[in-house]
Amino acid sequence: MKITSFSLLALGALSIAACKQAEEKSAAGTPAAKTEEKSSAPAAGETAPADAPAASGEATTTASGLKYWVLKRGAGSVSPKATDEVTVHYEGTLLNGTVFDSSLKRGKPISFPLNGVIPGWTEGLQLMKEGDKFKFEIPANLAYGAQSPSPAIPPNSTLVFEVELIKVN
Repeated sequence: MKITSFSLLALGALSIAACKQAEEKSAAGTPAAKTEEKSSAPAAGETAPADAPAASGEATTTASGLKYWVLKRGAGSVSPKATDEVTVHYEGTLLNGTVFDSSLKRGKPISFPLNGVIPGWTEGLQLMKEGDKFKFEIPANLAYGAQSPSPAIPPNSTLVFEVELIKVN
């Protein structure tokens, strides 16, 4: 019961934060891409190229500032749209490695509407296909910004998620 309550609380916080993102901008503005990163990242709604870098290599940075690494390519051919519901396994950490949420530790994947979460998730998961596992580094302006949903996540935090897209429902 506690796990279900926490999951619902986490999804609710993601939904609220996504709604508030349109109202506020990060003080950091748009992060500049590092020179070693790819500059021709796919736009939202496109899938990551098959030759996207592995996690041990350089990140790909989208126009919004979302960074991602392809950890594993799955066998699926379906990418979600922003209006789809998805089922995922994930682990969320701060930049220092502190885990703040994990469906893996709970032992149960989670399903949610993709347009009901933080903008970094909505954008990032659309780059994936079923079975893919990506690592995302989500800047504060695409995450919770100043409105942290939990004491475990400081305001204006960059968040790191490893996400496996199990299914587009």
